[in-house]
Amino acid sequence: DADRLRVCQVDTDEGVKQLICGAPNAREGITVVVAKPGVYVPGIDTTIGVGKIRGIESFGMMASEREMELSEEHDGIIELPSGEVGQSFVDWLAANDPAKVDPVIEIAITPNRPDALGVRGIARDLAARGLGTLKPRNVDAVEGEFACPITVTIEADTLEQCPVFYGRVIRDVTNRPSPQWLQDRLRAIGLRPISFLVDVTNFFTYDRNRPLHVFDMAKVTGDLRVHRAKGGEELLALDGKTYTLQPGQMVISDSKGPESIAGIMGGEHSGCTDETTNVFIEAAFFDPVRTAYTGRALKIHSDARYRFERGIDPAWTPIGLDHATQMILDLCGGEASDVVIAGAIPDHSRAYRLDTDRVQSLVGMEIPAEEQRKTLTALGFELDGDIAHVPSWRPDVLGEADLVEEVARIASLTKLQGKPLPRTTTGVPKAILTPMQKREQIARRTMASLGYNECVTYSFIDRKSAELFGGGDDATMLENPI
Repeated sequence: DADRLRVCQVDTDEGVKQLICGAPNAREGITVVVAKPGVYVPGIDTTIGVGKIRGIESFGMMASEREMELSEEHDGIIELPSGEVGQSFVDWLAANDPAKVDPVIEIAITPNRPDALGVRGIARDLAARGLGTLKPRNVDAVEGEFACPITVTIEADTLEQCPVFYGRVIRDVTNRPSPQWLQDRLRAIGLRPISFLVDVTNFFTYDRNRPLHVFDMAKVTGDLRVHRAKGGEELLALDGKTYTLQPGQMVISDSKGPESIAGIMGGEHSGCTDETTNVFIEAAFFDPVRTAYTGRALKIHSDARYRFERGIDPAWTPIGLDHATQMILDLCGGEASDVVIAGAIPDHSRAYRLDTDRVQSLVGMEIPAEEQRKTLTALGFELDGDIAHVPSWRPDVLGEADLVEEVARIASLTKLQGKPLPRTTTGVPKAILTPMQKREQIARRTMASLGYNECVTYSFIDRKSAELFGGGDDATMLENPI
């Protein structure tokens, strides 16, 4: 009694079971993945039970890839090319698709370490620790074969927010599915492969912490300019949502209007499709603070925003463009134009004195001076005598103490041994608590002895809990909750 639902008889290790399924590819003879009653399905955060649909019982569920958190595919249930009834799906994956069951390492990145938002940044740290060797990943500069037909301008009042912009056209490309190695890498980190011209931007975002954007040239009218929005402009973004821009937010526009929210998300109109043949690649540097303000105001959470608001490597802007250009030429064909440049790479160079004795005084670890120098060199610092020049990808290193921290963390703070502080006087040391601190301590102890408990709460709580105490209304609701 439904257009899309089917009553299926499914062979399981417990005999034939009746399952109701609405997937368009549910049909006789296919091998499927079954979640029986009592099984937890992560993609829908549900434990399967025996259910009734329109009065007909269903003893389980046939799963899609999204429901199994293997990909975003949800157009139908999983069809396996092989497999025995009753076999564990995990065991089948291990034997037939090892990429699906590779170990996953989740790394929590603190906001001060944007270099670790790329695989290479993590690899550099591991190599400095002695876990492998950092492999060279260089490409030669790609020479242009024709003048770039698009110019880019950064308006004067926007240079602080976008100090530099590199771009070039590649024409006569053939957009196609990405090679299997690239699809496997993207799926391994939870991304869905779309097409190579889209996948290449995701690859460099995660591999080198270098967000890129690719415009379809056929959909760009005139030249591009980076400017502040006047307010009220609208853009249909790649996430399918239409955003109304506020005054001062950075956008990239052609002669007809906005085509991209700078550093955050591109527009649907100029996005690449399977029919795209000519593209314009953008590699730019956007101010972290302005990017964060815009992203919060528009409530857009994107991989590009996440990286730009923490700070990417400004010096790698032209190099990243060459890497992406070469990969597109190798896999999609075509020919590249000259590079157009607007603005200039911001100078973030700085250097600090390395005092190898400070590791002992600041951290309490004894690390030989030569090992300290070797550590910093492995992390990309350039040493000139006792002066350490900070690499462009490390915006968090801002003083001599940070050099000490780098040395200590690579040596491993787990090796730090606790030692009592040396006594500077003989006999009983003098009191160090102030009269106010003593009074507060006495007051706390007195109240506790009278039966009081101190309750330290979180600043924010969920609506259901707040309603228990007379709150939870819209007047106190956070616009952007944690």
